[in-house]
Amino acid sequence: MLNTHLDSTSRGLVRGARCALRLVVALILLTGCENRPLRVIRAEAPDPPEAQIGERLFLETRFAQRFAVEAGDRIDTASVADPVTANLETTSAPRPGPFAGSTINCRNCHLVDDSPDPDGQGTRTYADFARRSPIPDRGDGRTHTPRNSPSLVDSTVPRAVPFVLHFDGEFATTAELIEGTWTGRNFGWLADQHDAALAHLASVVRADDGSGALAAGYAGLPYATLLAGTDPRIPPELVLPEARRLDVSVATDEQVFASAVSLAEAYLDGLRFSRDAHTGDFDGSPFDRFVALNHLPSHPAEGERPIDFARRFREAIAGLEAPVWVHDGADGKFALHEHPFQFGPEELDGLLVFLSEPDAKATTRSRQVPARERGTGNCLACHVPPELSDFALHNAGVSQEGFDAVHGDGAFEALPVPDLAARNADPDRWLPASAAHPLATGPFRAIPSSEDPIASDLGAWNVLGNPAMPEAQGPVEALVRNAAGLPPESGDGATLLPFAVALFKTPVLRDLGQSAPYFHDGSADTLAVAVRHYQRFSDRARAGRVRNAALELQSIQLSDDDVQPLVSFLQSLDEDYD
Repeated sequence: MLNTHLDSTSRGLVRGARCALRLVVALILLTGCENRPLRVIRAEAPDPPEAQIGERLFLETRFAQRFAVEAGDRIDTASVADPVTANLETTSAPRPGPFAGSTINCRNCHLVDDSPDPDGQGTRTYADFARRSPIPDRGDGRTHTPRNSPSLVDSTVPRAVPFVLHFDGEFATTAELIEGTWTGRNFGWLADQHDAALAHLASVVRADDGSGALAAGYAGLPYATLLAGTDPRIPPELVLPEARRLDVSVATDEQVFASAVSLAEAYLDGLRFSRDAHTGDFDGSPFDRFVALNHLPSHPAEGERPIDFARRFREAIAGLEAPVWVHDGADGKFALHEHPFQFGPEELDGLLVFLSEPDAKATTRSRQVPARERGTGNCLACHVPPELSDFALHNAGVSQEGFDAVHGDGAFEALPVPDLAARNADPDRWLPASAAHPLATGPFRAIPSSEDPIASDLGAWNVLGNPAMPEAQGPVEALVRNAAGLPPESGDGATLLPFAVALFKTPVLRDLGQSAPYFHDGSADTLAVAVRHYQRFSDRARAGRVRNAALELQSIQLSDDDVQPLVSFLQSLDEDYD
């Protein structure tokens, strides 16, 4: 993945050089897109063939329920438009949708450089611009997901805690996430249409003749040819390893579907922030440059716990006598961000707040850093460097703030929530829709509304103990115990469920400039708004006014003077992800 700090002219030369590395490097996403920008496949060298074909599946617009209904047998000739793709929703005015005239695909909610905005600030780290992502209208009252579209970059990295995906930990593997998306409500399929969705995807793969605009970026070959992997027309960079090949003419629908999922998984596994090819250390942001210039620890030692590395890193920062600063232009320059590529005294001031804990406020002896009484950020408790996430579950009060904004202060604390026995005795009333309960209303995985007194988002509460999500139970139970400060293996589902209320997975903080708005509900338009949320809700947590508050939240104590330094530090984590 190419991540640079180049000016626009240099970036154009790099893009031109990449054209020589691929047989085909540009593709027009849809027929009739003559006036839209070309999508250039990113890489200094070709990605593995399974990742490249996985990208094509990620971009495929024919897997949606609406396409299945309206196209019928005309898979390679039909033109089916869904209003949901006509525009890109943003926190302000909508923009023309890059997939207008088609039905939905994965990229519609996980954009890169697909937005045709004229000011050039349209790049995303596989996220979108909306607070909550629009989804196809099926007449069930759902037109948006209840949550903000998360960035997919670094979403599949190995971690020191049980692996889960989605904000609430619904999926225990990347393959489950992909299957759940292609057969789920985001693609227009209802909860009891899983098998129909699977069969439709298999039919698209089998019937594809390679004549579409999307296929043109992949040697104009049908899926069947690429998956078989033996045709001499296949360019070397698209030849699948034998273990991944499949003859779709004799394979079952389930085998075709599983193959597609596996290829898309390979694609997602390749979405990474910039790292040094030799050391594996992050190297794309001003912060990373600062770490390198000052010879600071960049990653945990073998066997070192992430939090222990964070504290060792803090001690190294505190020992800096004369920090070497990162200067815009001399040490790098952003092409995709408006702020300077820099790490100076204010960024270090914010880093010291970020790394501080209640019993260990970070200090520095450098005369170049403002001497002041800093607050306690306690950010390292959840956003552990160098990944800047612990990938665990926490409640920072975001759902409470959103619910109270609709129903009044204190409403979330008083919200009646059933226990495990009552919830599972009436899943249609309390749980999200599933194959076994397709008419379930899911009031606690919903957008707060003045018309519904209980519609809210309780996060991991919807997953823990839910029979429809069996694979997630072990990982989520462990993460809920950890969030509650309970010993391993202690407590059953009934005991743990109250501790799961409003728990959400910690996001990665890298390149936040390309993933706004923030939080799982997209409620924070700017980094300053996000920081001030923690300022307010840490005060509330200490006062016992946050329902099921994260233990870490109570230790945060920020003043107004801490806000801008923290914002400056967070901006120093940006990079030109392209």
